[in-house]
Amino acid sequence: MQRGRKSDGRRRVALAGALLAVGLLAGCASTPAPEERHPDDPWEGFNRRVFAFNEVVDRYALKPVAQGYRTVTPEPVQTGVGNFFSNLGELRTLLNSLLQGKPGNAGIAGARFVINTTVGIGGLWDFATHMEVTGREEDFGQTLGVWGVGEGPYLVLPFLGASTVRDTGALPVDVYSYPTTYIEDDPTRIGLTALRIVDTRAGLLDQEALIHGDRYSFIRDAYLQQRRFEVSDGEQGDDPFASDDFDFDDSDFDDADFAD
Repeated sequence: MQRGRKSDGRRRVALAGALLAVGLLAGCASTPAPEERHPDDPWEGFNRRVFAFNEVVDRYALKPVAQGYRTVTPEPVQTGVGNFFSNLGELRTLLNSLLQGKPGNAGIAGARFVINTTVGIGGLWDFATHMEVTGREEDFGQTLGVWGVGEGPYLVLPFLGASTVRDTGALPVDVYSYPTTYIEDDPTRIGLTALRIVDTRAGLLDQEALIHGDRYSFIRDAYLQQRRFEVSDGEQGDDPFASDDFDFDDSDFDDADFAD
């Protein structure tokens, strides 16, 4: 996947307390019959309840804040914020590229970080992309996949959204390989984390229109396809989001709502 301004799809927030709220939603979604279950989603009943919880949080908290952020923040500033957080992610890509035996991609990630941190004024300007220094983004979930660890069942996490057992197990490494984790000043670290989450959500507002039909199934299938594409570096087929085969008419955009 080519890098420009990347949205970091895996938001790291504490999970404690959410499971209780999910339990209160137990009656809101029915469990599919065994013969109707998706082979990659054996826990669909539980996942749909968590999905419903996440939708409520998004609809009444995160999405309105993201919409307000987009409204009041000039587009160049939004681009700079996204570039800043993406630049910090280059260090994670460098580490995981080395763990996957991809020194070339590691070198590109290191070069991007140096170029954008210096010439790009702390990463606010993605000068490396203008120089055509681009590579593939890597995280520890992809590293585990390259090492042969199976993805396991699909799993929806409270607040964090779509995942798999493998990607969930990779979360601690991804958290500790992101530089803001090591900021000792609590208000600064929390403020940057909150800004990162809001900026990421604002970057997804336009993509909501692509979601049609059963939102849960659409997001699940898109997530699994995308992660398999990333783990295989595209060797199993074309990127599902770069294909002209996705053709939507206006009716597909009605009442579309992003949940994760």
